[in-house]
Amino acid sequence: MSSITDATAKKTRSREWKMFLFITIFLFPILSVIFVGGYGFTVWMLQLFVFGPPGHGG
Repeated sequence: MSSITDATAKKTRSREWKMFLFITIFLFPILSVIFVGGYGFTVWMLQLFVFGPPGHGG
């Protein structure tokens, strides 16, 4: 019974490490680029159609 539990724990631990590496190496950087790019695009479109270009406001 102990060997089955140890094998399951080892398999789970390996799977957790793989998911952790996937999230930290691929998922978070991709999501960061998407969010920052989306924010930049939103600001760009607002300046283009609603607020005008940034200036000294005088």
